[in-house]
Amino acid sequence: MSEFMVKFMVLFAAPDDQDEFENTYNDFFALVERMPNITRRQVIDILGSPVGDTHLFRILEVYFEDREMMDAALRSKPGQEAGDELRRFKPGSFEMVFADVYEEEGGGQPPANSTAKPGGA
Repeated sequence: MSEFMVKFMVLFAAPDDQDEFENTYNDFFALVERMPNITRRQVIDILGSPVGDTHLFRILEVYFEDREMMDAALRSKPGQEAGDELRRFKPGSFEMVFADVYEEEGGGQPPANSTAKPGGA
């Protein structure tokens, strides 16, 4: 595994009905698990924030060696099925983002092979 990876994250808002959320989430996650090229996955259940409550409930992070492998996974049949399943969640109840992942070396710039632009632009 290289020092540089990419991931997609799905950030889920606190649901109105937790049982319904868990059922839909489990169906979605089962499809994500079938996607090719995954090197790591993490599920984060949100406990709160330093200022109290947060609108977030859960974050799913799915890691890949590089952008091409992530794109191929998302375009795969299981990736397309997972995308269709994601649409079962209430509109506005989740956000999906892509990110570069690397170890920060103290004030440095993103690695040369990163797709991130300095300054976050």
